[in-house]
Amino acid sequence: MDYLDNGYKVVRIVVTGGPCGGKTTAIDRIKEVFQKEGYQILIIPETATQLITNGISPRICKSMASYQYWQMRMQLEKEKIYSGAAEEIAGVWGKDILIICDRGMLDNKAYVTDEEFEELLQELGYTEGDCLSWYDGVFHMMTAAKGAEKFYTLSNNAARGETLEEAAALDDRGIYVWENHPVHVILDNSTGFEEKLQRLTDGIRNVLKDLDSEQ
Repeated sequence: MDYLDNGYKVVRIVVTGGPCGGKTTAIDRIKEVFQKEGYQILIIPETATQLITNGISPRICKSMASYQYWQMRMQLEKEKIYSGAAEEIAGVWGKDILIICDRGMLDNKAYVTDEEFEELLQELGYTEGDCLSWYDGVFHMMTAAKGAEKFYTLSNNAARGETLEEAAALDDRGIYVWENHPVHVILDNSTGFEEKLQRLTDGIRNVLKDLDSEQ
């Protein structure tokens, strides 16, 4: 969390997860709930979807690691822009800012080896610890391929095409890459989807309360 010179604060939350985990709906719900609770919401859209649906994909780059380099560069710039604009927006609207990241920097690690990711970070001038420290909470929406298979579909995202088995493996990898974040909440499919969304908003509310108590 950043405390701004104008007295407001900026909180950054990552919403991530496996294919068909409900991430898009979750972000819409977060915006709806926390706007009503007085936050100004800024949403950083998923970089992979932006690139892949507009012609830059792993398939046409020389390697997955090469593709991830461009994706990570774009993601870094987007996060810098949103963070930079947050101070002005907070002052204009007189509100604390809640930045919702549709995936964060560590998600890129799920698609390359740990060694390749470390090399990419070095090339960009960052460490994994830097990436972890940027976010106040990470909420993983578990894929429907693990426990809610009948609801698994990719029809709502043209950039995805994983089978059930591939989705489950990618979900596991996504959990692994964020395991060192101190606030890493995994939202499984042990309840209905509405309850899953409620667990998400309750979890974010707890993060906000904990941050307030640290002031």
